Amino acid sequence: MGRIVVLGEAPAVDGFALAGATVIPAADPEAVRRAWETLPADAAVVALTASASAVLGAPARARRPGLLTISMPP
Repeated sequence: MGRIVVLGEAPAVDGFALAGATVIPAADPEAVRRAWETLPADAAVVALTASASAVLGAPARARRPGLLTISMPP
């Protein structure tokens, strides 16, 4: 069973830890890119804040075809 990861600005992602998700706070574009490249190997679903999703774009997500990504609304 894979892990659910929530990636983005701390105020928007911190609460997901209470539901058992792995939370990766990333405050700026470089932190988002670095976090994306070092996701846990067992990550199956990644929820991205709107800002993190905009930073990564479709090309970065396409490089991880087995990973389901969702974008949170702004």
